[in-house]
Amino acid sequence: MSAQEERFGLFIDGKWEEPSGAARFSTRNPANGESLGSFVAATPADAARAIGAAARAFPGWKETPAPKRGEILLRVGQELKRRKEEVGRIVTREMGKVISEGRGDVQEAIDFIEYMAGEGRRLAGETIPSELHAKFCLTVRQPKGVVAAITPWNFPTAIPNWKIAAALISGNTVVFKPASATSRCAVEVVRTYEAAGLPPGVLNLVTGAGGVVGNALIEDPRVRAISFTGGVETGREVYVRGAKALKMVHLELGGKNPQIVMDDADLDLALEGILFGAFGTAGQRCTATSRLILHEKVYDEFLRRLNERLDRFTIGDPLDPAVDMGPVASADQEKKVLGYVAIGQAEGATLLRGGRKLTGGAYDRGYFIEPTIFATRHGTRISTEEIFGPILSVLRVGSYDEAVRVANDVSYGLSSSIYTRDVNRAFRAVQDLEAGITYINAPTIGAEVQLPFGGIKNTGNGGREAGSAAIEEFTEIKTVFVDFSGHLQKAQIDPR
Repeated sequence: MSAQEERFGLFIDGKWEEPSGAARFSTRNPANGESLGSFVAATPADAARAIGAAARAFPGWKETPAPKRGEILLRVGQELKRRKEEVGRIVTREMGKVISEGRGDVQEAIDFIEYMAGEGRRLAGETIPSELHAKFCLTVRQPKGVVAAITPWNFPTAIPNWKIAAALISGNTVVFKPASATSRCAVEVVRTYEAAGLPPGVLNLVTGAGGVVGNALIEDPRVRAISFTGGVETGREVYVRGAKALKMVHLELGGKNPQIVMDDADLDLALEGILFGAFGTAGQRCTATSRLILHEKVYDEFLRRLNERLDRFTIGDPLDPAVDMGPVASADQEKKVLGYVAIGQAEGATLLRGGRKLTGGAYDRGYFIEPTIFATRHGTRISTEEIFGPILSVLRVGSYDEAVRVANDVSYGLSSSIYTRDVNRAFRAVQDLEAGITYINAPTIGAEVQLPFGGIKNTGNGGREAGSAAIEEFTEIKTVFVDFSGHLQKAQIDPR
């Protein structure tokens, strides 16, 4: 650890603390290696203290009227709005996405926090007619208790707030375990809640390794719900371990998202979509466009336009507003992406563009990879496995039916896109594409916070984040019967 590194602690029971003798780790800017800070590598004992603080805070937070909880969230949103530029630059420096996307990450968090604040005046149940006289039936939502929020590095302010804000408005308390690589962003997330006056213990932060801190959260019986976003294999392990204790486990996992371009598409519009969808965030989104499915009638022309446009595509310092794409997030990501370049070549795919680590000058200090395009056949590893980097697989099809078959024939089902001027075909695609999200004449990225987000198959286990559906993850339904008849009535029993 450099003597100049800023030190950060854990946030437990409303206080920042540095446990005596704690091991530490650092995060660094993937563009140039600068330190973003030194953080505590928490232990299971630290996680247990955070859970204890959340458990003690739960009764009081649960009893706080939901509209009052919403008022605190509104203050969180206002604080984050005030600090948007500052936090957006930290996102870009720690994760590597270009500055417009760094600001967008923060804006998404602001939007969702404000949206969830409004849920404090809804949190709706249902009223349902009874089969008996003088009897009233309804449902209400109640919080689950202590929630563990385990988040990834690619949206280091938006995704944590998706989980935290929805859990808090529902009356739960939270222990937040971020990806280690974006621990500085996690600190800034928690600071906004602290500044807004959130009561002690309602939100706690523990940084450190998933195998240590994450496992401690999953195993502790006081944690009643786990919300996890990350890779499929880790998600499966979280799910199995949580299920052993009958905990609610919500998973948001990977994607292998297709953009279909039909022969009647607006090619210029589809071109802008693929550039943003495939290479925005250097392809490091679960909704990134990793497969381009082109109708054979536009295949050659579209690739010509794409190649021409990429000649003017800039890769460099993500803080420079003129740059189109920054680095991948870490040395591990760089190794993984370049490994898939080798896999594609070994499979016989045609490397149309890119495939190299950029070197020389400022590139030598970071993890910069060229936008990479392979022409391949359906069924190869690069056309079916999630890469999470700036690699695009291009597949040629001869019809709408073939395009849909290819799009659906993977183990994921998060996002999908089709470009066509045929309204009937567009509505067929809404029905036919196996995905939780479908875009018509737009890329596979660009979710809005007021709509449910999630997918099918290996993308998750069926729940949804964002929108009004977000609170379903963090609430239990209680059914209430009010009998005001003054005598015993027996449902389903014939009267004598």
